[in-house]
Amino acid sequence: MRTIIIVQARMGSTRLPGKILKKVMNKSLLEYQIERLNKVNNVNDIVVATTINRIDQPVVELCEKLNCSYFRGSEDDVLLRYYEAAVKFRAECIIRVNADCPLIDPDIVSEILGYYQSNCDKFDYVSNILEKGYPVGLHTEVFSMEALNEANSNSNSLIEREHVTPYIYRNPNIFRLFSYSIKKDFSKYRWTIDYPEDFELIRIILENIYINKQNFNMYDVINFLESNPELLKINVNFKKEQTL
Repeated sequence: MRTIIIVQARMGSTRLPGKILKKVMNKSLLEYQIERLNKVNNVNDIVVATTINRIDQPVVELCEKLNCSYFRGSEDDVLLRYYEAAVKFRAECIIRVNADCPLIDPDIVSEILGYYQSNCDKFDYVSNILEKGYPVGLHTEVFSMEALNEANSNSNSLIEREHVTPYIYRNPNIFRLFSYSIKKDFSKYRWTIDYPEDFELIRIILENIYINKQNFNMYDVINFLESNPELLKINVNFKKEQTL
């Protein structure tokens, strides 16, 4: 099963422009994410799916510097961009993550992928986003090329085309879904980047953890934040709900 991680990435964020290439310790956030995704097991390629907009040329240049695959497609129709990237790189199984999640945990991605690969005869889609539990910023979706093809062919909703997978998980009568859940609720933690406060928190986490342990995991970050609870106040006023 040819498995591709597709990372949607663009510079044109309205709330924090250029956020994915903001630097911490002379390394961009997208570079941290690609470095971490390279540790995911049983993956054939990582593809950064960016846009044809010239503002995203720096994303392409970073991918070329890192020898990372990339694809340029529609800026607004992200579902089409995903589909065309999957076709070009001959994906049979797709892992979807967002570029604004530099702390993505490769162990969790590997677990969810492993579950999907062991149960692909039972499920079309496996993710940890259907119920609260994992920190925001560690969300991972795994699904078949057939499911992506059907979504691209049949979805007409602007929200579904902007967010790629809602057509799949909104239609349990069509697709076989599985929620990869965790017993303890860690959803109060926000490790995605939409606002300057989010970046400030991520900067502090990386400067204190990465420098000593590059291959850190979710629990390393949780332990650090629990030891420094004042840090949780930095971006506590911002919420990011799943598109349901």
